[in-house]
Amino acid sequence: MAREMDLDEDGAEETGPERTCIATRTRHKVDDLIRFVAAPDGMVVPDLKRNLPGRGVWVSATRNAVAEAVRKKAFGRGLKAEVKADVELPSLVEGLLARQAREALSLANKAGLVVSGFDKVEAAIARGPVRVVVHASDAAADGVRKLSQALKRRFGESATVKMTLRGLNFEELGLALGRSHVIHAALLDGPASRLCVARLRTLERYRTGKTDRDIPDNPGHEDGKPLGQS
Repeated sequence: MAREMDLDEDGAEETGPERTCIATRTRHKVDDLIRFVAAPDGMVVPDLKRNLPGRGVWVSATRNAVAEAVRKKAFGRGLKAEVKADVELPSLVEGLLARQAREALSLANKAGLVVSGFDKVEAAIARGPVRVVVHASDAAADGVRKLSQALKRRFGESATVKMTLRGLNFEELGLALGRSHVIHAALLDGPASRLCVARLRTLERYRTGKTDRDIPDNPGHEDGKPLGQS
């Protein structure tokens, strides 16, 4: 079934490379938004791959924005239909994004593009083609500070922002890498790591609400497919 034209909150058709968030009424690039559609039973569901049929609406890719859309009952107005947005929708989206990030990190690891452990990460920063350093969101400040200093020495002052991600906690990192208690990891450059960075970036933005200036640049599309598409 062909997908119908998406709508903004006022029912206007959405076209072009940007969309309007139904919660904040601001326009963003589609990579910074999450598409939602109504399932056959009327429940609002996230469309992370952006390929589900039917009309859709868009919400800024942060937990707060999704919660605000639920609170304001913006999904029903945007979709012009009787729909139900569960209060647990923000948590559902977070779980799906976290699973995508873990799966991408696991694939990068299987491709030999991940090193973990403080000493190995520090050595990779000093000599390897490091794309980004991943700290557990609950990592101790001292370890983060020392690796940030290593990034600055090799790549310059802005590297701690442009080359650091903290989307997953240590349990999630360990689950993705098949190890226990992973605090620090480094992604080496390669196709699988580029997709991983994109998904980690999306998760961190969703959980923290950080702006694009605070998170490494989105590497864009992988193999011509938009973010979230397998």
